[in-house]
Amino acid sequence: MKVTGKLRRAALAGLGFALGLGGALSAAAAQEQAASVKVPKLELRDVKLENGLRVILVPDHSAPVFGIDVCYNVGSRNERPGRTGFAHLFEHMMFEGSENVAKGEHFVLVFNNGGNMNGTTNEDRTTYFEELPKNQLDLGLFLESDRMRALNVTQANLDNQRNAVQEERRQGIDNQPYGRAQLDVDNLSYDNFAYKHSTIGSMTDLNAASIDDVKDFFRIYYAPNNAVLTLVGDFDPDEALAKVKKYFAAIPAQPAPPKVDLAEEPHYGERREIVYDPLARLPQIDMAYHIPAGNTPENYAAQQLTYVLGQGESSRFYQRLVKTKQLASSVTVQADTRIGTSQLYIAANPRPGVKVEDLEKAIDEEITAAVQSGITPEELAKAKSQLLRQFIERRRSALSTAVLIGNYTVYFNDPNLINTIVDKERAVTLEDVNAVAKKYLLRGQRTVVITYPAADEKASSKGAQ
Repeated sequence: MKVTGKLRRAALAGLGFALGLGGALSAAAAQEQAASVKVPKLELRDVKLENGLRVILVPDHSAPVFGIDVCYNVGSRNERPGRTGFAHLFEHMMFEGSENVAKGEHFVLVFNNGGNMNGTTNEDRTTYFEELPKNQLDLGLFLESDRMRALNVTQANLDNQRNAVQEERRQGIDNQPYGRAQLDVDNLSYDNFAYKHSTIGSMTDLNAASIDDVKDFFRIYYAPNNAVLTLVGDFDPDEALAKVKKYFAAIPAQPAPPKVDLAEEPHYGERREIVYDPLARLPQIDMAYHIPAGNTPENYAAQQLTYVLGQGESSRFYQRLVKTKQLASSVTVQADTRIGTSQLYIAANPRPGVKVEDLEKAIDEEITAAVQSGITPEELAKAKSQLLRQFIERRRSALSTAVLIGNYTVYFNDPNLINTIVDKERAVTLEDVNAVAKKYLLRGQRTVVITYPAADEKASSKGAQ
């Protein structure tokens, strides 16, 4: 059972008080309000087929739909030098047709039957998902099994999707303000190649990809024993499992992919870079601090620290740097949850006329205050309420729930995290958050990339003559 209808409204109503929407509350009262919000537990059936495919079934009869997610244990971390961008390129290849499904027909069949679909790639996983009416379970399973079993790998499809990915890079990175900084932060921050390079890859590497590379990648990583299939929605679990076996059981397993070393040694000294961006109109400061891997107590504490520092208009950075001191036009803080060493990111743009150095100094002062004096119980209570509300919102649909479970299984081998993550977040104490701030927000361990408009470089050059 998931949070829908009256349950969801009641949960969010309770959160309204915890978030201060129903009047001012003390930190203790806010925590008590948030703790009283009960997120219904899901009943998971976790089965592994003989070919190694892991199947997670979650019946939910609140709406006559189902969500299917097939999450493959492969991302850009699995790439090698000279072949970056391959995981993302292959995501595109998976929509090019299979033995019994023509090119483009996957979309047509899903959309014409009232569904929606997509796929995404990041550093740690590649996932494909559909949401369809309950009477189309066979269709969803057939489509996913056909491309897992017999993808249409041809030179024409490779060339077509290589061009599509390169155009995506041009639009999303090369021709976007701060696109280079976006790539350079991780490149400078990580020493281990697994996370050092970008998911989208380089133009040179994409051009070098051959049809044999594609076939090998498919054989190694798109095997049933390297995937998790999650079904959430209006179905009978016994009947659904029988259908899963019908479509997937005959797909042969493959040898396990090589393991990836994600170890990242500590840094010694701050790493800095200056970028002159012809598309930028304002400078930008990007910072990154290493934090522990996802689904660890310290990562949960770091997540809550980001809410206190820079998420929302009541955060410290917004109140002091944007509103009070008027040094920044925007400041954001976020922390990711990778399988390996993760990152806490800070991004800030100075207001017109404000020096980058002054804004960076102000950011450093706020970080120093958090490290030396710690955050307050009220700030932590608000962060916990915000995280709880976010999780409830993500549990709204069968599809988003299926995607979450698939991610949790591939990332942490723990589909039941969908039922325990709220408790883990609630277990974080004020002492935990303050300890994480002291341990990881260290200037000598961070990366800083400063972006200036290209016009600033020209002006600086003229002034030096």
